[in-house]
Amino acid sequence: MLHHRVNAAQFIGRVLPDPYETVLGGGNPEATHHLLATAFADLVCPPTGHRTPWHDCYDKAWARPLPHKASFILDKGRPRPRPAYLTGAAARRFLAATRIALRIQQAARSMPLGNQG
Repeated sequence: MLHHRVNAAQFIGRVLPDPYETVLGGGNPEATHHLLATAFADLVCPPTGHRTPWHDCYDKAWARPLPHKASFILDKGRPRPRPAYLTGAAARRFLAATRIALRIQQAARSMPLGNQG
């Protein structure tokens, strides 16, 4: 019998149950989701081109919960250096997203989030 692989990401919700979403997302969790997804897409899609379109990278990150988005911005739990191709607003977003990702990662450690953490 043939078994097909299932992508587990489709079973992981983007929004965490309260109070986790509010604690991790701060005053405006939707804005935090948007900032982290935008910073991730900026990070993986340099202006010189990328095989995956920027909007597809944004959508992939958007679908994940906040702790996953935070791990996309960090490098093994540590702030990664700002790439030279991130300038202006993209650089400011990246630095803000890094600060938020560190805060989310630290706060999420003590939460019973299962596969969403």
